[in-house]
Amino acid sequence: MTQKELADRWTISQRTLERWRWAGEGPAYTKLGGRVVYRVCDIEAFEQEVIQSTADQQIRAS
Repeated sequence: MTQKELADRWTISQRTLERWRWAGEGPAYTKLGGRVVYRVCDIEAFEQEVIQSTADQQIRAS
């Protein structure tokens, strides 16, 4: 998946994804010929991680 496709999927800016990469955050990515791409399995794993982290925070806040 391209950076644009992922930004559209999450309704965030491409710049946010760039900032996350620079900061070592966000899903794993690969560079192919200078182009940044994301594997769907890495995106889904990141989504699950965020969901779990959010659920854990809500439990601790209760």
